[in-house]
Amino acid sequence: MDIFGKEYIDRVYRIIKGERFIHTDSLAENVGKDVWLRGWVYRIRSSSNYVFVILRDVNGIVQCIVTKNEVDRDTWERANGLYIESSFLVKGEVVKDERAPTGYEIHVKELYPVCVGEPFPISKDLSTEFLLDVRHLWVRSRRLTDIFKVRHYTLIYLREFFNKEGFFEIPPPIITKNACEGGSQVFQVDYFGEPAYLSESGQLYAEAFIYSHEKVYLYAPSFRAERSRTVRHLAEYWHLEPEAAWMFHDDNIRLQERMIEHVIRRLVENHGPLLEKLGRSPDSLKEIRAPFPRITYDEMVDVLNKKGLRFKWGDDPGADEEKALTQDYDVPLVIERYPRDTKAFYMKVDPDDERYVLNDDVLAPQGHGEIIGGSERIWDLEELIDSMKRFGLDPENPAYKWYVDLRRYGSVPHSGFGLGIERFLKWILNLDHIRDAIAFPRTINRVYP
Repeated sequence: MDIFGKEYIDRVYRIIKGERFIHTDSLAENVGKDVWLRGWVYRIRSSSNYVFVILRDVNGIVQCIVTKNEVDRDTWERANGLYIESSFLVKGEVVKDERAPTGYEIHVKELYPVCVGEPFPISKDLSTEFLLDVRHLWVRSRRLTDIFKVRHYTLIYLREFFNKEGFFEIPPPIITKNACEGGSQVFQVDYFGEPAYLSESGQLYAEAFIYSHEKVYLYAPSFRAERSRTVRHLAEYWHLEPEAAWMFHDDNIRLQERMIEHVIRRLVENHGPLLEKLGRSPDSLKEIRAPFPRITYDEMVDVLNKKGLRFKWGDDPGADEEKALTQDYDVPLVIERYPRDTKAFYMKVDPDDERYVLNDDVLAPQGHGEIIGGSERIWDLEELIDSMKRFGLDPENPAYKWYVDLRRYGSVPHSGFGLGIERFLKWILNLDHIRDAIAFPRTINRVYP
């Protein structure tokens, strides 16, 4: 039967539409039975009498053995014509065999390529830059597949947490006229002849909804034009930003701690084997429980200088400082009350000392860096106007005028924070580089594919 002919293609379609297929995670319950599987060639090798095809699907791999004297000529030739990543259908008996890569194998009776394709360009020992150039193909790798499964489950548990806490999800705009963090690191776009920006944060828009929904959260991409070449910086990343009316500084920190604990607990409870496949011990994650250690900015300055880093009051900690701060911890570290002039205009001044604001950063352990930044917000109109002027912002500027308006009509105390999803995942899975926590990383030197 011509593999490219109409008769063959019709046969393949009939099988796909008419047969019941199982996945590789269902092999144990089908030992001794003939089953259909479908997937892609993960590995392949052959001899004069056997072809060993490792089939890969969403749940794992299984070795399929094609024996020359047990299949017809067409099946034998089709098996020998496969490449790495060819897609195919296979029917065979499930046999338990401890020598097989996964403890089971398929003794093939029928095999049908769906797309043989061309020789796959990815092999062993290729450079990181090459793998990033073919990221659209490299996302098929088992490691990235498993990472994005954990990312998927992480988002499920984040939403689960905020649903239980009574938060509503609200969609923010991506194109804005304001720069939430001050405007020094934004991407400008031409918006029908007018300058606009890709959003650094949806926080200001989240604040608009606390007057109706009280507790909301946003989940959207954010963009930072930082010229950073580090293992924890992206130009485009995904941002989860809760905001709540009637929530004060300490309440805000406790919400962050409960959120982290909830997600970690659910991942360990439901996905331990997946974490282990990625090299992350579920037992080590079990020890992450709230409340977390907490220090003030001033205490941080003392700690860093005692460690010999010569850190000045008013400086913002970088990667080296954050690594030094967290090297003695196995759980996140909360740092609160930073100097006012080092933070954003909307942060509430500490009533006990006006040099500081009621903010916090959460640093992940083992040097993974800041994963959360949050604060109590200024909710009084005059205080907000004064703060904007202090930071060189015009309260009458149309880009911010609507935000100032929020304080004119029924303003209330409120707080919120932002969680960087990729940094959170980098820490949870102990990844070497943040680029592996996002499908198509955008960095200072990469916007392809």
